[in-house]
Amino acid sequence: KTGITGLFCFENRKGIFEGVHRSFKFVVLTFEKDVKTKLFPAAFMRYEVAELEYFPHAGTLQIDVDHIHKISPDSLSIPEFKDEQDLRISSKLLEYPLLADPHVGWGLELYGEELNMTRSAKYFRTTRTKCPVYEGGMIWHFEPQYSEPRYWVQESELRKPFLDKRTKRITDLQQIPKDLKNDYEVYRIAIRKIASNTNERTLISTVIPPYGFAGNSLSVNFPFYHDKDRYNELRLSSPEILVVVALLNSLVADFILRSRMTTNLNLFYLYQLPIPRFQPNCEAFDRLVERTAKLTCTTPEFDDLARVVGLKSHKKGVTDPVERAKLRAELDGLIAHLYGLTEEEFAYILTTFPLVPEPVKVAAQNAYRDVERGLIK
Repeated sequence: KTGITGLFCFENRKGIFEGVHRSFKFVVLTFEKDVKTKLFPAAFMRYEVAELEYFPHAGTLQIDVDHIHKISPDSLSIPEFKDEQDLRISSKLLEYPLLADPHVGWGLELYGEELNMTRSAKYFRTTRTKCPVYEGGMIWHFEPQYSEPRYWVQESELRKPFLDKRTKRITDLQQIPKDLKNDYEVYRIAIRKIASNTNERTLISTVIPPYGFAGNSLSVNFPFYHDKDRYNELRLSSPEILVVVALLNSLVADFILRSRMTTNLNLFYLYQLPIPRFQPNCEAFDRLVERTAKLTCTTPEFDDLARVVGLKSHKKGVTDPVERAKLRAELDGLIAHLYGLTEEEFAYILTTFPLVPEPVKVAAQNAYRDVERGLIK
């Protein structure tokens, strides 16, 4: 065993290393043998190697190892904390269950690669079918059609291979049941995999409709149980899918993620996000469903989802940019309250998104206050 004596992280933004891209980050880790670590000094987002001369005596944070175990129980990843307030907020958010927790969390399980854009190219068509191939660049928050598809597929060519894969995932199932459904036959959560914590936003998710296939720049959830006695039973109802997407698209969830990753959105980062779990028909649940449905159900492919959640049809969805921005601000304000954040803490979180337009941040802050006043219900 060894004890950590210091963790110094710096960026190449000022060209410390010639020929290395300036977005790259480096770590200087020091440790000593036969010492158990309880706390260790750390500094993040530094630009000058000369600061090492004063480390760890100036400008450092004291990181509690127990805190790291709670944040990243599987990977023990150390987030990049900017300051003491960042660290305090992080500790506060850990009160909520992890996204993948099957007992008290949402139990979300994600598929990292449904269709590989290279190996599956033989199935792709440039003429429209009922089965578009969704890619990362096609989605934005609550928008599965942020841009047009490049490719479509014929379901008949992929139905059997996908049923074979589903059968292999179901414990003790030896052959394909006649009534077995494919994952693509229902609404699913899609999350963009190509992301950076220096972009305007990092965590981007939406709902994709039935008979949409996902390319390998998206992660999608496994909608059904891998259980031979309930293989066609959905893990999450349609309203629950909308609530998860609302929470993932919030500025608070994005803030948590951005401190933990740089350029590759691996599944373990998502699984270890603290995401509140709400039961259907509680006030918080219904508020999120109502607004997310209006943002999501804007085309005929979402009519079934709209009916399930009481929106009647996609015609009741909101397409006006001003009204959509209002709904998104309300969601951010509501979710900040659901996380138990103070106005000061939420205001701090907003400052960590330098590329998000200022009117968007002001609207979110105002929505937070309106929730507190009882003006948003």
